[in-house]
Amino acid sequence: MTTSPAPKTTRFPIDGGIAIAIAVSYAIVLLRTTHDLGYARDEGFYFQAAQAYGKWFDLLFSNWRAAIDLKSVDAAWAANNEHPGLIKSLFALSHLVLHKKLHLFSMEGTSFRFPGIALASAGVALVYRWGAQARSRLAGFIAAALLAAMPRFFYHAHLACFDAPIVTMWMLCAYCYWRALRSSGALWPILCGIAFGLALDTKHNSWFLPFAFIAHAALVHIRNRFLYAGRGESPPENKEAKRALLALACMAAIGPAVLYALWPWLWRDPVGRFRNYALFHLHHEYYNMEFLGRNYWIPPMPRSYAWLMTAATVPAVTLALGIAGLWARARASFVPPLVRAARLLVAWKKRADAPPPSPPSQVSDARASTDLLWFLGIAVAYAPWLSSNTPIFGGTKHWMTAYPFLALFAGAGFCSVVAAARRVLARASEKKRRPIALTLARAPYLPAILAACVLAAPVVETARSHPWGLSSYTPLVGGAAGAATLGLNRTFWGYTTGSVVDYLNREVKKGGTVYIHDTAGQAWDMMVRDGRLRRDIRASWTIAGADFGLYHHELHMQGQEHQNWVAFGTVAPAYIGGLDGVPVILVYRRPDAAPPPR
Repeated sequence: MTTSPAPKTTRFPIDGGIAIAIAVSYAIVLLRTTHDLGYARDEGFYFQAAQAYGKWFDLLFSNWRAAIDLKSVDAAWAANNEHPGLIKSLFALSHLVLHKKLHLFSMEGTSFRFPGIALASAGVALVYRWGAQARSRLAGFIAAALLAAMPRFFYHAHLACFDAPIVTMWMLCAYCYWRALRSSGALWPILCGIAFGLALDTKHNSWFLPFAFIAHAALVHIRNRFLYAGRGESPPENKEAKRALLALACMAAIGPAVLYALWPWLWRDPVGRFRNYALFHLHHEYYNMEFLGRNYWIPPMPRSYAWLMTAATVPAVTLALGIAGLWARARASFVPPLVRAARLLVAWKKRADAPPPSPPSQVSDARASTDLLWFLGIAVAYAPWLSSNTPIFGGTKHWMTAYPFLALFAGAGFCSVVAAARRVLARASEKKRRPIALTLARAPYLPAILAACVLAAPVVETARSHPWGLSSYTPLVGGAAGAATLGLNRTFWGYTTGSVVDYLNREVKKGGTVYIHDTAGQAWDMMVRDGRLRRDIRASWTIAGADFGLYHHELHMQGQEHQNWVAFGTVAPAYIGGLDGVPVILVYRRPDAAPPPR
C-alpha cells in the first residue's frame, strides 16, 4: 500500500474557519446553559485540587525557584494525585487568570468549568475537520452536529471533569496519527507523540490508544497482502506501515516525557508514583449502579451494559446513520479482501490459480485505512466491557471516546442517504414524469432539507434533557419514564441539587440546615460562592436535626429516603424535581420548619 495522498491543504482556510465557528458556537451554548446545572460530586473534588494547584501556579509566577522545590511541589500536587494533572491545571489557571485577575465569569464555578467546555467544543470542531478532510464538508458538519447533540455528551461537556476532555484528546491523537500516515517528514508523527502525552495526562482511557494504532497498522498490512495475492507480483512498498511505526515510536518516546513534564506530582518519583496511579485504576473500588432493576456493586457485571446503555442514550437517528455508514464503508473497504481470501482458498483446494484481482486505487486504499481507524476507535473504547470484571458505575462516560467515531460514520451514512434520495427522486421523475421530483433530485438544497430532518430529533432531545443529563433516555426505551420502568439508573453524582436551589432559597429559614445527601460538600460550597444558594443556608451531613433533607434517587440509596420519612414524620416530599414526570431529586421538610419571612 503506498502512502495515501495528503489532505488538501488549500481547503484549510475555509474548513479551518468553519471548525472555529463550530467550536465558538458550541462553547457559547454550553456557557449559556451552565447557570442551572448543579455541580457533580467529582467536580467538587477537582475544585479543591485545582485551588491547591492554583496556589502553586501563583508561586511559580512570583518565585519559580521556590515553586519547583520538591517540597513545594509535593505539598500542592498531592491533592487528588490518583488522577493526572493536566486538566486540573487548566481548571486552576482558568480560575486564577480568567476569574481572579480578569473577572470574566459572573460565577466562580464557571471558571473551573471553562477548560472542559473549551476542550469539548474543540472536540466537536475536530470531528468536523476530520470528516471534511476524509469525506466531505457535508459529512463533517453532520458528524459534528450529531456529536454535539448527544444528550450525555452535552451534559459532560459542561463539567469541570475529565470525561469530555479525554474525548477530545483521544480524537486529537487519532487525528495526528491519521495525518502522520498521509504525510512525509517528522511533523505529524511528533505531533502524534505530543497528543498522546496530553491524553496520558488527561485520563487513563489513553492507555488504549496504542492498541488501536498497532491493530490498525497490522490489519492494513494484512488487507494489502490479500488484495495483491495472486497477481504474480509483490505488493508495493507499504509506506503507510512504516509511517505508522514512526508515529508509534514517537508516542512511546514523547508521550511519557510530556506526561512527566506536565504532571509535577511525578517529578520526585516518576516510576513509583505512576505505578501507584496505575494500580489505583487497575484495581479501582467498585461503586453501585442500577441496571434493569438490579443493583450491581461487585463482579460479575453485565456484559450487555455498554451496548444497551448506548442504545438507550444515543439518539436513534444517530445510531441508525452510524450503523448505516459503518455497514456501507465495511462493504466498500473490507468485503473485497474477504472475497479475495475466499477465492484464494477455493483455488488452493482445487490446486488452481486464483484469478488476478484488479489493483486497488490510492483513493480506495486511503478510505479503507480511514474506515478501519474509525472502527477501531469504537471497538477499543468498548472492549473493556466485554469483561464481566469491568466496573459499570460511571455509566456512558467511560466509553464516550467512541462517540466521535460513531458520529463520523453517521456523517458518512448521511451522505449515502443523500445520494440514495437523489437516485430515488431521479427514478421517480423518469417513471412518472414528475418534474418536482427531478427538481428535488438535482437541487443543491436537498442535503439541507434532509439535514434538518435528521438533526431535529437529536437537538430537541438534547435541549429537553438539560439540566437532567444523566436522567435522559431516548424514545427507543420510552424516554425517562420508560427507562425508570425498565430499572435504568436515574441519576448519580448528586448534581441535581442545582435544580432545587430556587425552592431552598425560598423555603429554608434564615440559618436553616439542609441534609445534602449525595452532593459533595465542595460542590455545595461552590453554589454558595456562585450566589446560587443563600449564604446562611447550612449544609448538614446527617438527617437528624436538619430542617430539610435531600434525596437523590438511586436504587442502593433507598434507605436514605426511609430515613427522611422517619426523621420528618412524613412519606410525602415537599418538592420533587425530575425529567418528564420521573422523580429524580426529592426534598423532604420538617413539619415545623417555617419559611423565611417574605
